[in-house]
Amino acid sequence: MSYQLLLMRHAKSAWDTDAKTDFERPLADRGQKDAPRVGEWLKKEKLIPEYVVSSSAERTRQTATIVCDVLDIKHKKINWDARIYGAGTEELLEVLADVPAKVKSVLLVGHNPGLEFLFSHLVGSTKHGNFDVGLIKTATVVHLKVPEDWSALSSGCATLVTVKHPRDLS
Repeated sequence: MSYQLLLMRHAKSAWDTDAKTDFERPLADRGQKDAPRVGEWLKKEKLIPEYVVSSSAERTRQTATIVCDVLDIKHKKINWDARIYGAGTEELLEVLADVPAKVKSVLLVGHNPGLEFLFSHLVGSTKHGNFDVGLIKTATVVHLKVPEDWSALSSGCATLVTVKHPRDLS
């Protein structure tokens, strides 16, 4: 039995706001609509994560809480991790290594290009060919099967199950 890793990029963020920094940018209207649709899809597919870890940037906080509301996951169960914002592969692997060993399914809500770098590392270019940069668009979920050790996610260890873009959802 393999573990399940769900990588989700934050939903569409707004640029025309009074946010003083990129970290503080909130979701745009489209993001507010896409996030619950993705949550509904996860629920329908019975992909309810045991553990949720999210960047603490405003747009990822909003995305994670909206998705968790749909999945009936209490907000206090979301693990906010500042390391995810601006993280590359190594930092994201460190975040995942901190997941408790008994947890079998994780939702990681974060940002590009870090999520795409992590995806590329986990699936390995030899297994799936070179993926298109831009694969993980806003509010996209990538479902991976990974080995049963969050601290040993090596290059090419994961199997891609599906990529679900919000535009694919009715």
